[in-house]
Amino acid sequence: MTVTIIGAGLGGLVLARVLHVHHVPVVIYEAEASAGARTQGGQLDIHQHNGQPALRAAGLTAEFRAIIHEGGGANRILDPQGKALLDEPDTGDDARPEVLRGDLRRILIESLPADTIRWGKKLASAASRDRGRGRHELTFTDGETVTTDLLVGADGAWSKVRPLLSDAKPEYVGITYVETYQYDVDERHAPSAEAVGAGSMAALVPGQGITAHREAGDVIHTYVQLTRPAEWAAGIDFGDPAGAAARVAAEFDGWAPELTALITDIEVGPTLRMIYALPDGHRWDRVPGVTLVGDAAHLMAPNGEGANLAMLDGAELAQAIVAHPDDVEAALAAYEAAMFPRSEAEAVDTHVILDLCLGDRAPYGLIDFLTSA
Repeated sequence: MTVTIIGAGLGGLVLARVLHVHHVPVVIYEAEASAGARTQGGQLDIHQHNGQPALRAAGLTAEFRAIIHEGGGANRILDPQGKALLDEPDTGDDARPEVLRGDLRRILIESLPADTIRWGKKLASAASRDRGRGRHELTFTDGETVTTDLLVGADGAWSKVRPLLSDAKPEYVGITYVETYQYDVDERHAPSAEAVGAGSMAALVPGQGITAHREAGDVIHTYVQLTRPAEWAAGIDFGDPAGAAARVAAEFDGWAPELTALITDIEVGPTLRMIYALPDGHRWDRVPGVTLVGDAAHLMAPNGEGANLAMLDGAELAQAIVAHPDDVEAALAAYEAAMFPRSEAEAVDTHVILDLCLGDRAPYGLIDFLTSA
């Protein structure tokens, strides 16, 4: 039996890698044309209790250590005028080292045989062909069809595999992010670079904030956070970058120029990222031959755990398959029995984190949380 995975994100790749280590055949179908088809997002902190064990199960701890952004754990919270309210250096703590998502994805891809991933294969639909036996037929946009005995949806927020298991659909949570990049920051954007510091920076007030990370290669990656109705974003033409940047920056009138420059004085962006989530506690009844990992299973608002959870899902699902080589349903049931309560607990924590960052006490609730931890 070959395990069929839809999506070459972190969860799907860890699943494939752990299966490969244990000599279980696996194939990934990925819509992107190649590994380098698009930028893979920003910096991630990989946690000691979920992301790191997943990479250990994949046999990639040394490769992971080689891509850590040293110094990236520094943390700074500012007020709107740029005054530091909290300024913590990187302590070198091993609990949450920072890496670039693209680097992490690269080491996972490189750890697999070259023919594992079929690039440029966008799934159009998935349908049950023998529900009792768990067989499913996949139809791709190029017209190819594939039938599989074990299907895993690792295809993210708008999963085409999820409807086999659940009618749930992501809904807008009332928070919009706007993403920007600055390059050569110490020379070209020195005031902003100084404000951000060596690691991460957050300037927050109730309902909105500017959060930025200094990434390897003299890059600052910023997410502007706004609690706004969907109509607010719909009223901005992001096809006009300068006009959109000016419109977003207007929400921060009176803020320090080194902070608003993270919105207006940029090389890439602004890019709209409206935040969607699945219902808290999303679950499904056991359906033979299919399951989900990562955002396909438990999409949440950003809380620092999404990538870590996806990788742990992948590792634990692979380990369950290896532990039940002759009983796929027992493997999937064991995986889901652990994954459901874990993701439900994280969804609760997500609401706490969002309130600390954007709620009525921002940023002081977040400062209290960080300094009391």
